[in-house]
Amino acid sequence: MESRQTGFLDSEPLREADEDLVSEVNLSNSIMTDEEREEIQQELTKLEEEINTLKQVLSSKEKQHAELKQKLGIGPLSELRNNFSRGWHDMQSSTAYKKTSETLSTAGQRTSAAFSNFGSTISRKFGDMRNSPSFRSFEEKVETTVSTIKTKVGGTGSGGSFEDVLSSAANATSQDTPTNNLTDGSERPC
Repeated sequence: MESRQTGFLDSEPLREADEDLVSEVNLSNSIMTDEEREEIQQELTKLEEEINTLKQVLSSKEKQHAELKQKLGIGPLSELRNNFSRGWHDMQSSTAYKKTSETLSTAGQRTSAAFSNFGSTISRKFGDMRNSPSFRSFEEKVETTVSTIKTKVGGTGSGGSFEDVLSSAANATSQDTPTNNLTDGSERPC
């Protein structure tokens, strides 16, 4: 048995039944009488006239609309501004905007509280660290070093702030440094 595939591009010879179907298919427009054709032509003409009339009326109404806007001082910019304001108001009154605004407000409050808690936690941790034995040991070493520097520089040995020690060290260094004299060693001031 031979298998035969039929597809879009396959061609088969027309049979008598197919020819009968093709001959029965007649376009109804081609069998139209002259009276029907004239009637449809008149209806088409009438419809085109109505369309033109409506276009003229619309154009007249648009012109009147523009004149009234001009008398009221409504220009394209003010109209755009009004449309924007109306749109903004409509958006703000929408339930989606209200829900989003409430959600963002709540999130902002929570974030603020979180940062506040974070800041107080950091302060508490620094306080705990300052009271720890290792920090106190470090602080004592710094104080001892500062006292040693003061003693070597010629200070009183105790007391004063770190800034005082630095300024006294700078003063002592500037007094010990010779001035830049470009004179010979033989010429000395009296």
